[in-house]
Amino acid sequence: MNSKTAARSRALWRHLRGAVLGAAVVAALLTATACQETGDAAAPSTAASSSSGGSVPETTAPTGGSGTDAGSPTATGSGDSGETGGGNGTEYADCEAAGLGTHVELQDGPGETPRHFLLTVTNRSRTPCVLNEAPILRLRAGNSAPVVETLGEPDDEPVVVEGGGKAYAGLYVFGNDEGGEAEYDQSDRFTATLVAGEGTELSGTLVFDLPEGLGTVSVDDAARVNGWAGTEGLAMRPITRL
Repeated sequence: MNSKTAARSRALWRHLRGAVLGAAVVAALLTATACQETGDAAAPSTAASSSSGGSVPETTAPTGGSGTDAGSPTATGSGDSGETGGGNGTEYADCEAAGLGTHVELQDGPGETPRHFLLTVTNRSRTPCVLNEAPILRLRAGNSAPVVETLGEPDDEPVVVEGGGKAYAGLYVFGNDEGGEAEYDQSDRFTATLVAGEGTELSGTLVFDLPEGLGTVSVDDAARVNGWAGTEGLAMRPITRL
């Protein structure tokens, strides 16, 4: 082989090697591009999958909320289910003597024998409480004093006294008209025990001091008390007829 032939062979070999290397580079670039395009194509699928997965809580959230509501406490419509006053038929507790203020107002005019009185109690708390039937009333202090009879049958409907509100009972204390020098029992105050919804006595005593200007009043066995009422008129109307 002469020198010219050898030179051409080497040049041809360099050309072929360059072509082969170029083809390899192109193939590598095409492969990388294809992989990148494949990855880019897969990305939306992954994002879509993620978006689909993220939508699951939105779909299930109302169900979870419904379960929470179903498990939450439910307000009762019946007073019996929430009563705390020993069976008074309401959702409120019986009034306690310590939580009530008292006041007495004479209903007779000047010069008349004091016979008719309006007893008022005020709920000193912010929470409503319940008064049942009629108070167990005595015209003198002490449990040894006789209990005043109730005028007729006391109303079975409990009286709910709102926080700061009032309730009333009418009282008639003296029925004797003989006058003269006869001596009658005298009282300088009235006392009362409250009744629970179930009919038992509650602890504590209400004391009703006589209105200003009255030291004592005459009392006898004609005395009667009307049951608790929500208004002055309802409390006194039956009493004024005596």
